Order: sequence, then C-alpha cells, then structure tokens
Amino acid sequence: MFSVNKNSILFTLVILSFSNFLFAQNNNDEQENEVLENSIQMLKNYFYDDSNWHVVEPNVGNNVTGLINYLEDQPIDDIIKQLQNAKLMQGNYVLRLPENVEDSLSVPGYISAAMVKQNIGKIEVDYKNEVKLHEIMVPTSLIEKAQEEVETVPPGKGIALFTDSVYTFPENLIIPEVIPDSVLNSPEQFNQLVRIDSIRNVLIETKRLEYNDSITAAHVNSVVREYRQKRYNEGLEFRINRYKDSVKSKNYLTLKTYNDQVITAVNDSIKNVIEVLSDYADFIDTTRISLVNYAGESEDILLQNGNERYSRIWLKNEQNDSLRVMVKNIDKRSVQMLIDDGVTFSRFKQKETKDFDFESLKGNYGKFNKVGKSYELETPWNIGGEGSAGFSQTYLNNWQKGGQSALSTLVVLKGFANYSRKDNKVKWENSAEIRSGWIRPGGDEEELQKNDDKFELTSRVGVSAFKKWYYSSELNTNTQFFRGYKYPKADNPVPFSGFMAPLTTYFKIGLDYKPNKDFSAFVSPLSLKSVYVRDTSLINQIRYGVDSDRKAYWEPGLNVDMKYKMKLTNDITYETKYKMFMNYQDPFKKFDLNWENLFKMQVTDNIGMQFMLHFIYDDSVKFPVYNDDGDQIGSKAKLQTREFFSVGFTYKINKKVLRTHRVRQY
Repeated sequence: MFSVNKNSILFTLVILSFSNFLFAQNNNDEQENEVLENSIQMLKNYFYDDSNWHVVEPNVGNNVTGLINYLEDQPIDDIIKQLQNAKLMQGNYVLRLPENVEDSLSVPGYISAAMVKQNIGKIEVDYKNEVKLHEIMVPTSLIEKAQEEVETVPPGKGIALFTDSVYTFPENLIIPEVIPDSVLNSPEQFNQLVRIDSIRNVLIETKRLEYNDSITAAHVNSVVREYRQKRYNEGLEFRINRYKDSVKSKNYLTLKTYNDQVITAVNDSIKNVIEVLSDYADFIDTTRISLVNYAGESEDILLQNGNERYSRIWLKNEQNDSLRVMVKNIDKRSVQMLIDDGVTFSRFKQKETKDFDFESLKGNYGKFNKVGKSYELETPWNIGGEGSAGFSQTYLNNWQKGGQSALSTLVVLKGFANYSRKDNKVKWENSAEIRSGWIRPGGDEEELQKNDDKFELTSRVGVSAFKKWYYSSELNTNTQFFRGYKYPKADNPVPFSGFMAPLTTYFKIGLDYKPNKDFSAFVSPLSLKSVYVRDTSLINQIRYGVDSDRKAYWEPGLNVDMKYKMKLTNDITYETKYKMFMNYQDPFKKFDLNWENLFKMQVTDNIGMQFMLHFIYDDSVKFPVYNDDGDQIGSKAKLQTREFFSVGFTYKINKKVLRTHRVRQY
C-alpha cells in the first residue's frame, strides 16, 4: 500500500513525465511506459487491491475501471467526457475507515495496548494508596444487621459451652457428679460446695458473654471486610473503565484526524493522476467519421485533439441543387461547418399586401380587449400526516459477557386536516396521534410488555381577532388502547389502566397567537378538564383522582398550550409541545403539566431517527410512598418521565384539497 510520501513522489513523477510528453514531446517510449504502469498500478491499488479503501461513488469506480481498461486493453468511448464532469471531479474518490489504519502504532498521540496496561497498573497503585488514607466507610445499618444475624448463646444456656468442651472448669471448681453422703452430712463441706457452685455460675456467665462477643465480632468483621472489598473492586473497576473509555475516544479521534489527512492526500493524488491519464488518453485517441450527402458522395474527416483538419463536401437536395460546405475539425468530439467562400445570397424583402391600418377598427371598444376571470382556485383544506415504524432485536446464546435477548417495536401514526380560507379569517385545525410500543425482554419465553400507548384527538377552531391573534376554542381528548400492568405480572394481574380508563378531555376557550406556521401560543382562561374511568370494577379510579363512588370528575381552570417547531439543519428538526392546566379551586397548588420534546433526523427519504423526552406531572395521579420497612405510609403526586430513541421506516403525506371559487363580476 502506498503511504502519503510515496503518493506525493508518484504524483510528482507523473506530472513531470506527462508534462514533458504533452508539451515538449521529447521523452522516449520506455520512460512513458514506466510512468503509465506506475499510474495504473496506483489506481488499481486503491480501487481494487486494498480492501481497507472503499470507493465513495460507484459511478466514479466504473469510470476509473474504464480508463484503466482503455489504457491496458481496448478503447472505450465517452469515459473521458464522464470523468471530466464536474460532479465526478470533486476529489472524493476513495475513503478508509479509521479502524483500518494499519500503522496506528506509529501515529503521533496514539496510545498503545502496552501503555494502557502500564497506566492501569499505576491506577491500581494510586487507588490502593488512596483507600489506605481514606478507609471505606461501612453503613451502620449493615453492622447492625450483621450483629442480628449471629446465633448467640442465650442466658442460662452457658453450661453448654463447657459440656461441648468449648471451655473447661479449673480443678478447684470441679464438682463430682455424685456427692458423697459425708459431704451432705457435713455443714462445713456442704457450704463449701455451695460456694464452688456459685463461683461456677459466675464463670459460666462470664464465658457465655465472652463467647457471644467473640463470634459476633468475627461475623461483623467478615461482613465489613466483604463489603469493603466489594466497594474497593467496584471503585477500581469504575476508574479503569473510565480510563479505557477515554483512551478509546482519544485513539479514535487521533486515528480519524490522521486518516482524514491520508484520505485527502490520496484523493488529491488520484485526482491528478486521473486528470493526467485522461489528458493523455484524450490526446492520443482519434475518431474517423464520414460525411455523406444526398447524392451518396462521401468525405472522410479525422477528429483529433490539437490537430486541425479541413474537408469540403457538396450539399445537395432532390432538385440536385448544390452548395459546397467546408467542414473543420475543432477537437476530438466536435466539428464546425461553414459555407464555402464565394457563395452569395439574394435575400427577399418582405412587402405589405394591403396598406390598411387594422388598429382603426378598434375604435372605442378597447375595454373589451381584456377578459376577466370567472373562477379562481383556492385551497381551503390541507390534509396530511406521517407514519413511522421502528423495530429492534437482540439475541444471545451462550454469551459469556452476560445480558438477555430482547425484541421491541414502536409504531407512530400522526395525521392532520386543517382548514384555512385565503383571507385567513377562519382557521380550523384537526389532528390525531396514535402510538403503540411493545417489548419482549428475555426472548420468546418472556411475557410481552407494553412500553408506549397513546390515542389523542384535537380539534381547534379560530376566528381572526386582531393581527396574529384568533378567538379560539379547542376540544382535546386522549386515552390508550390496551391495558397497562405492573411488570412482571402476578398470577392474577390487576390492570391499572385500559381503554377509556382513564379518558382525559379538555374544553378550552381563549386567544390563540399564531405569528407563523411553526409557532402557536394558546391561552384559555375558560377551560374545563374532565377525567372519566369507563370500567371502575376493573380499574381503580382513585389512582386518577376520581372518588370511590363515582366514575368521573371535572374541574375548571386556566390552560396554556404552546407549540414550536425549529429546523436545526436540512435533515434535523426539533418539535416541542407544552401544556399547563391550573385548577381554579386550588390555584398554584393543584396543576397539571405535559411537556414533549422531539428530535427528528431524516437519514434517507424513508429512514428516520427520533428521540423523545416526555415529562408529565398530574396532581390528581398519586403514587404510593413506602417507609424503610416496605410498608405503604401514604401517596403523593410525582414527576413522570419517559425517554425513547427509535430508528425505522417513515412515510409522509401532505396533500392540498383544491376547489374553484367563482369571482364576482361588477
């Protein structure tokens, strides 16, 4: 493979050699053949032999192939003309991925595997010294739990430690199993026996406490060591992985910068070599054509660059009239035809057949010269929408690194039907959105789980008020199609949502500000929110703020809707929808918030990527709150967050409904 320096040397050699041939024409055949062979070999290397380099444009590869075949085998017409096309001569012929750089270790700034291993060793030493200075703290709850786990000897059971030979009595405290009658009959010896027994009990209790403390301390120390070792390993692994990630990112940028420079140099050399070879091939190639007149007489002319030739031929018609024409060779692909010298023409002069002024007929009827339009075209309706479908699958079998198989789908359908007259006095906007997403974690044996479900209808009517403001009214309703469960499901799962359970509806009256088609701000001080749960026997309506003995509730309030769409680049757009509802019954304390942020990137005409970040806060929707023991102690509203990234098929429709409109004539 040629390096950058070799390409520069080869390019210089080619330019010098062919310049001498084209303009001085004093090189010998042996030197020309050597330069041609080197140039052709260079093109073959980057376009055929080296698998690390890829052709950017297939048409360019085909034309270069034709150029090589032309110089090696048989001539192929039109190749030179195609290669001289501006679209194919922009300098992007081949490319190479950064990971295919073979001499990466010699690239300045590239971190080798040996250096990575050395630096990881230093990270381990530094982290070990850091842990010595700052010992890893152990939670008090963990120590208390470890103490509770130890099976200690209870009070009154300490004699078992001596029975099981954990401890032994001193000789002066040993009491025989059978007490002689002489001892029992002697008060002094009996009292001595009682004192020994009392001392034994004190010793037994002391040893019991000592034994409990020792086994408790041993277990606690074992738990503490295990916890600290685990935290130590996690901390070390985190630092090593972070370092490896930084090395990977830095090496990629280093190789990319280096590879981009190599690609630029290689493409520049290829471009210059192709231009020189094209000029050479264009110069040496000739085309012979024959001109045949009506009488069957022919005249040959040779077309060649840099060499003018002239031929003459008689043009004839059916009456055998003759006119001699001179044909001049301009270059390889074009000729110029001139009427021969000495030929003259007698031109006819146009004359009026009648000396009459037709303008005098118009008289005073000029107002009838223009005919007014009876009808004009208008487009009151604009109908369209878009749909996208994304699919992803992961299959693992005997995968040592871990993980599990997964299958997920997401289908999004959006449609609109907007009505607007030419004078913009009345606007009627209608939209619908359907979303359905499913995931099956762990493969075919796992249950299918829902991760997105939405059905929303919106209709807004506006009448022009002043400037860009409209008196508007809107009806918005949204629900879901399928039942929602807490996964994984129990044996007898109870859904917490379903179709029209809940069904949230907003009716709004206010002012809508629309300065352009990409922005809208709708403020409705007269708004009504309604929440309806269809099947209260299956769905717990209390979850959505509905009383236990009812199926629905409504509340008045202030509503604010904002929509904004921005085109970041030709292929990337950002859309945001913000909705806020504040309850008049308890203002500034009970409010709802719904904020969607969507980034869309169109990769091709039918392939797109989407990234959504969705926030919801509804004061009426409560979530259970648990204490440290896992017991529910109440419920409260929480911020709901959803994020998804999808790549898949997209299709858009945008159609104007046309109709004619009669124009009044006065």
